[in-house]
Amino acid sequence: MISATRLQAASAEVTVLSNRTEVTDWARRYFGLWWAASAVEASSVCAGPVVVATVDPTEHAALTLQVHDGRHTEEVEYARHRMLVARDGEDIIAASPDESMVYRCTASTGRLELSGIGVMELALAAARLAREVIRGQLLRDGWAVLHASAVVRPADGATLLSFGGKGAGKTTTALLLASAGWQLLANDRVLTRPTGERDVEVVPWPSAAALGLGLVDALGWAAAARGHLQEGGAFHPTQHDAVTDALLAGDFTPLWESGKRRERKVQVWPDQFPELFGVELATGGRAAGLLFPKVEADGSPDIVDGGQALGLGEDDFMSGATEDRYPDIFELARGVDGGGRRSARDEVSSRLAMMPHLRVRLSYDVPASVAALRKAGEAI
Repeated sequence: MISATRLQAASAEVTVLSNRTEVTDWARRYFGLWWAASAVEASSVCAGPVVVATVDPTEHAALTLQVHDGRHTEEVEYARHRMLVARDGEDIIAASPDESMVYRCTASTGRLELSGIGVMELALAAARLAREVIRGQLLRDGWAVLHASAVVRPADGATLLSFGGKGAGKTTTALLLASAGWQLLANDRVLTRPTGERDVEVVPWPSAAALGLGLVDALGWAAAARGHLQEGGAFHPTQHDAVTDALLAGDFTPLWESGKRRERKVQVWPDQFPELFGVELATGGRAAGLLFPKVEADGSPDIVDGGQALGLGEDDFMSGATEDRYPDIFELARGVDGGGRRSARDEVSSRLAMMPHLRVRLSYDVPASVAALRKAGEAI
C-alpha cells in the first residue's frame, strides 16, 4: 500500500510517497508545525514534484550496480555521509554506502526516487530531500536562506533575527526569547524574501534543534527532557546515545566529541518544543530587527555599544561557501546558489540594513539574559 504526505511552504510544494507509512508519517510530523503538511490519497498524486521513497532490497541492489558499473562518479559529502554521484542519460543517480541508500533524480519531471533497506534511514533521507525540493523551488522564486535564528512577536508578527558565527548564541537567543513568550520560528536558518516596498517576509526552515545539555538545564527544561525519556519517549534519532544516557542520569555537563571538535547535543523535534517545553512555534513573520548576541560567562547581560560595526556578510547566508551539509547534488535549484540569487541576497541585505541593529551581551544568568533580550525586543 502506498501512502502520501504533501508539504507546502509559501509558493512551493512537494509530495512524499512511500510503500512504508512510517516514511510519510515521519515527513508529516517533521514539517507539520512549521510548514503545511497533510496526508493525501496516493492515487490523487498525478503531477508536481514528488519524492518516492521505497524499501526494496531488489531495487536498491539494481540501482547500486548502475552507479558502480564503470561510469564516471564524483564523490561528495552529503548530510555528513559519503555519496557517489553519476549520470544516467538526463538522470542523476547516486549511492550512499554508509546509509545503504540509492537515488535517481529526473529533473524534467520533478521526480526524485530513493530506495533503501532500513526504514529509519529511508525516512530521514526522504524528509531531507523533500526539504531540498522545497528549497530549490523557493530559491528559484526569489527567496534567500539566512544563517540566523528567528523569533516572532505574537501580537504583530514582528520578527527578530539573530546573527553570529558558530557559538555566538543564535540558538540561545531564540530560545531565551521563546521561553519569555515569543514564538520560535527558526533555530539556525530561515527563508527570507523581499516583499512590498521595504518588508522582508520570513518563513521557517524546519529542522531538529541541537541544544547543549547545559542550555537545556539553564532554561529549566531538564526535568521535562529527562521525564520524557523515563516515560519511554525519545528525541530525534540523530541524537548520540551518550546524550541520551546523560539525560537519563540527570547529568547536564556538556559532552564533547574526541578532541573537543563539536559538542554533542540534545536533538529536539519541532513538535517537542510545544509539547515538552511550552514553546509556541511560528509559521511566518516579517523582519523587524537584527540582534548580534555574544555570550560571556561572567558578563552583565545588557544591550551594548561600540566595537565592530554591525551588518551582514556572505557568511550570514547559507550559500555554497557557508553550506557544508547539503550541496545541491541533484540540481534541484537549477544553478541558483544555495543561499539564493545574488540579486535576492543583495536586496534582503539592503532592506535588513535599514532595520534596527542591536548588540546584546548574554551570560549564564538566564533571568538577567532574558531581561536584556526583553529590553532589546521593546526597542524594536
